[in-house]
Amino acid sequence: MTGDEIVALSKKHTIYEWSAQDAVDPLPVSGAKGVHFWTPEGKRFLDFNSQLMCVNIGHGDLRVIRAIQEQVEALAYVSPFMATEPRARLGAKLAELCPGDIDVFFFTNGGAEANENAFKIARAVTGRQKILARYRSYHGATGGVIGATGDPRRWSQPSMPGIVHVLDPYHGIAQGWDTAEASLRYIEEVVQLEGPGTIAAFVLETVTGTNGILIPPDGYLQGIRALCDKYGILMIADEVMTGFGRTGEWFAVNHWNVVPDIMTMAKGLTSAYGQLGAVGIRRTIAEHFKNTPFPGGLTYNSHPVACASALATIAVMEEDAIVEKAKRTGDVMASLLADLAARHLSVGAVRSIGLFGIVELVRNRQTREPMAPFNGSSPEMAALGRFFRQEGLYTLVRWNYFFTNPPLTITEDELREGFAIIDKGLATTDTAVV
Repeated sequence: MTGDEIVALSKKHTIYEWSAQDAVDPLPVSGAKGVHFWTPEGKRFLDFNSQLMCVNIGHGDLRVIRAIQEQVEALAYVSPFMATEPRARLGAKLAELCPGDIDVFFFTNGGAEANENAFKIARAVTGRQKILARYRSYHGATGGVIGATGDPRRWSQPSMPGIVHVLDPYHGIAQGWDTAEASLRYIEEVVQLEGPGTIAAFVLETVTGTNGILIPPDGYLQGIRALCDKYGILMIADEVMTGFGRTGEWFAVNHWNVVPDIMTMAKGLTSAYGQLGAVGIRRTIAEHFKNTPFPGGLTYNSHPVACASALATIAVMEEDAIVEKAKRTGDVMASLLADLAARHLSVGAVRSIGLFGIVELVRNRQTREPMAPFNGSSPEMAALGRFFRQEGLYTLVRWNYFFTNPPLTITEDELREGFAIIDKGLATTDTAVV
């Protein structure tokens, strides 16, 4: 099929997420390799967002493809009440990689289901019902976690009972950051006002993803850990986006030497070669379910093909030292981001940790007015998105910012190629600065 045929048929018979369907203009894709993908007509794009921040090892790695093929030939599926070698080996491998005593896992189909089950586990173990979550957050689109999500994607439906949102240390480009101490005092006040004995868990993205690559100030995560310990609240670290090398560590919590009670993961777990999520829990929590039924189940829980793809992905990461590479290349990206901020008037802030980066644009460097309003766009941001597409750079442009989240396998030359395109695009947004 031609690209136009693929797009027309897809739009006629399928729904695109988070979009008004008449406004959707999808890219037709026929193949991908490394850090590039291409259309049926052969136009190549540099994937600067790892699709949805998930293709960490790059596209088309034959080692993972072969592992999937071999697993399908040997055993494509059995009931999750049974035991398979990929399930057994993956649980053991994750126990080696995860921080502290997180060494028991429930496998799901993706990140949203991982967070849903994390909530169920926390409520079952504590006997409490409330879940604390932050406003600048995204935890998935399913019933419970869309309510815990703080950003406007939750506005379309009422939250499930028991969700309590708190403010983040970051208050937007115009207002900036609270100190860790000030933010922790505020959160403790909320805990006291809500009643500590009613709160099962506090869920937070270790580094906030689509709401701005918000890297917590030093002391913040350690303070959340101490606060949860003080009040018997379980700490849930959502590592769906940050896990498996994205920040230059296997998991982002490792930067702050914090061990959550529950840790959710997906995306980089298989580098999106298969649909798989996981809930990692500490051994003490797992003990609760020795004589008490586990409160969850999925037809595709521990799917052998998905588990095989995760094992192969992790093996590639270890064999190619991809986490260490992401840390080194991340240092290069940080310098390239800083260079953009120094030379372009429209760049109000840049942030990155490993290969997890963002550029926030402003109309005025004194007032810090964003280039587009909260939950909105602007002609300038729309034009920037069109320019990136025209020049063969794929990334997510959202509100007043865009992301720099390439596959962790990207070379320095490929990284600089992407930033050269960004540099040209920002020349246009600079003209909007007053």
